[in-house]
Amino acid sequence: MNRRHLLALLAAAPLTLPRRGHAAYQEPTGPQPELPKEKLVIVTHDGVHHDFDVEMAMTDEQQMTGLMFREHIPPDGGMLFDWGAPRHSEMWMKNTVSSLDMLFIGAHGTVRHIAEHTVPQSLAVIDGGMARATLELAAGTAERLDIRVGDKVLARLFGTAP
Repeated sequence: MNRRHLLALLAAAPLTLPRRGHAAYQEPTGPQPELPKEKLVIVTHDGVHHDFDVEMAMTDEQQMTGLMFREHIPPDGGMLFDWGAPRHSEMWMKNTVSSLDMLFIGAHGTVRHIAEHTVPQSLAVIDGGMARATLELAAGTAERLDIRVGDKVLARLFGTAP
């Protein structure tokens, strides 16, 4: 069974799903409470620093819920998904009502891939390739700030806290 078939089955599954290392995963029916925030800076190719205050999704449950059901993403906000180590990063927009820009970031804080203007509610897999972390921002942020592959992300997670 390929990954897309598995995701389709999970989407149609009952609300309580078994999770590795957890007794059960309760599918969210609303937004999760705001998560702890940290400062993050994106340094674009032209040397401009862009400051963000992002929520930190650290646990499996926080990451599985992400920005689902959030109707507004602040222009200087977002959510950083800490994968713990570089891994193949795939995302989707299930129950996400706001379009997002997703930045897939390597182990040393370099933007490796950008998915812009993701489609709300879509179950399509967004393949970011190998990433240490994924940053979700309001749709249009990458274009507005001219963020490109190769730009640097300064954050505690990468040992480069702003």
